[in-house]
Amino acid sequence: MFKYLLLLFSPGLLLAQKKMDPKLTEVWEPIPEVIVPGSKGIPPSDAIILFDGTSLSEWTNAPTGGPAGWTINSDGSMTVKPDGGIQTKDEFGSVQFHIEWKTPKEIKGQGQGRGNSGVTFQRRFEIQILDSFENPTYSNGQAASLYKQYVPLVNASRPPGTWQEYDIIFMEPKYDLDGNQIKSGTFTVFHNGILVLNNVQILGTTEFRGYPKSGRDEISGYMPGKSLKKNIYIQDHGNPVSFRNIWVRNL
Repeated sequence: MFKYLLLLFSPGLLLAQKKMDPKLTEVWEPIPEVIVPGSKGIPPSDAIILFDGTSLSEWTNAPTGGPAGWTINSDGSMTVKPDGGIQTKDEFGSVQFHIEWKTPKEIKGQGQGRGNSGVTFQRRFEIQILDSFENPTYSNGQAASLYKQYVPLVNASRPPGTWQEYDIIFMEPKYDLDGNQIKSGTFTVFHNGILVLNNVQILGTTEFRGYPKSGRDEISGYMPGKSLKKNIYIQDHGNPVSFRNIWVRNL
């Protein structure tokens, strides 16, 4: 190693580096697509809008497959209606996902019973939504956790009744034709602009009881006929959590 470092920083090599034509290390193609960045409340120009405050047309009632029936409010948000979770009509692979959410201002319950919901990617991997402002619970079940798998780096929760934001990078797992996992999925999560999950490796399915399932076990539970469902799901946990400005970008 020492000999390699001496060679790397030898006067002759440094001189050759200085004489090198800088054009030799320029990359001109591919040219990145031009998009218009979003600003506060406005998604970027290439985003797929999942909820803009006026319609639930991009969603279905997950238990029944019928129209999503959550309440649309006058301020352009929607609130959980206790008739089951909702899921996107379309399916998604790896994505950048943005959602804004608010737990009730009036505090009822404690721990997991206070402002509980969640966003589940491909109906298998859940990022927890919870009122975690001065509300102790198990750390791998608080807001912004990859539920029962990873504890967030910090608790960036705002008080109940205040709008909060998640910006989530989800990279989906990869499988071979026999259902063997050949590449783990990952999550990176920003909560209110703060990095709370940093490229964590998904251990498997989100499970309330027991351990995550992956590979063949995951597929046998979620892939009848090997048809993997890739909808994004928002949970009805019995609490009137509200949501707004939901969009996604395919990666």
